[in-house]
Parts: sequence; C-alpha cells; structure tokens
Amino acid sequence: MQVNPNKDQVTVDGKTISMKTRFVYLLLNKPKDTITTVKDETDRNTVMNYVSTHERVYPVGRLDRNTTGVLLLTNDGDLTARLTHPKYEIKREYHVTLDKPLKKEDAQRIATGGIDLGDGDTSPAVHLAYAERDPKDIYLTLKEGKYREVRRLFEVTGYDVRKLDRIMFAGITHRGMKRGESRVLTPREVRDLKKSVGLDVGSKFDF
Repeated sequence: MQVNPNKDQVTVDGKTISMKTRFVYLLLNKPKDTITTVKDETDRNTVMNYVSTHERVYPVGRLDRNTTGVLLLTNDGDLTARLTHPKYEIKREYHVTLDKPLKKEDAQRIATGGIDLGDGDTSPAVHLAYAERDPKDIYLTLKEGKYREVRRLFEVTGYDVRKLDRIMFAGITHRGMKRGESRVLTPREVRDLKKSVGLDVGSKFDF
C-alpha cells in the first residue's frame, strides 16, 4: 500500500513509524516586487513561486518587497534559528544605489556605527566601499540583520535607496544566477553554513 509520509500515520504493533526528515537547502536570487513569505492573503507574488521542492521550506530571514538578491530557504529549523540570531554575527553584503553621491562624512558615520535607528544604535560596518565609477553606488557589509537596516541607515543620513541587492549572505552569493533563478546548495556550502554557526555538519548522506 502506498502512503504519503507527510499526511499518513503508519503504526506497527501500536508504535508509530516515522521517516527521518529530509532537509532541503535552496538559494534564490530574489527578484524585485516579490514578498518574502510562504503565502500571501492578497495573492501577491511570493518567493515560493520561484522554488520547486516536494518539502515545505521557509525563507531564512526576510528581504523587503523591492530588495533583490541572495535569499536562503530551508526546512532546517536549527540552522535557520542560528543564521538569523544576532549572536552569530552572520555577514550580509549589499550593493546599494542611492539617489545622490554618498558624502565622505556620512560614509564614515555608517562605517563606525552608533546611528540610532529607533531600536538601538547600529554596530560598525564590516566593510563600506564606493563603486569605482559612481559614488552613488556603495558596497556595504553588515553583521546585525536589523529590520530594513540598510534602507533605514541611509534614510536617517539623508539618502533615498533607489536599488538594493543583497549579493552575499553567510558566504553564499548569487554569482552566475539570473533574477528569479533558484538552485540547491552544494554539500560543501551546507557544511560551511553549519560550521559558521557551530552546528554538527553530519555525514555526507544527511542532505
């Protein structure tokens, strides 16, 4: 008899038989105008429309609707909890396009931290650099993960963020991927993620 392990309960001599959870780890190059949620009550476009898996997966953290770039999705709750916890200081790198050139003094303020966003002062940036050709284009690396932190940082200092692309999260990049494209993480990428937050990497057959 065929059974669905996600819906059916199988017992033998009164004892429930269960299958080991199959963990899935996905990377999405999130497109613009997409909601970072599993479902939306108003039927707006969500990130789930761009991934294909038999397992139920969830976004690791959030990107706002118009922010593009690296987004991980998984059903590994332990890994998700650690990757999104401030304690582990996971690095997030962004390519920011502003409405006007970033002044040197404002860049220094952001780089050194201490800016009040209403939910505590910001920590120093890990890295901040101008793009070579345009002072409106900034590369910024943070390790806090506050709600809408990048947009709020620049708004407080007098700038409008025109484009925001997360190009790296916890060492994972979307290099070579088109917008809206997703892929399965490699075993090495999964092991590196787990090591970065102190989780047991398990055997090569665990994912």
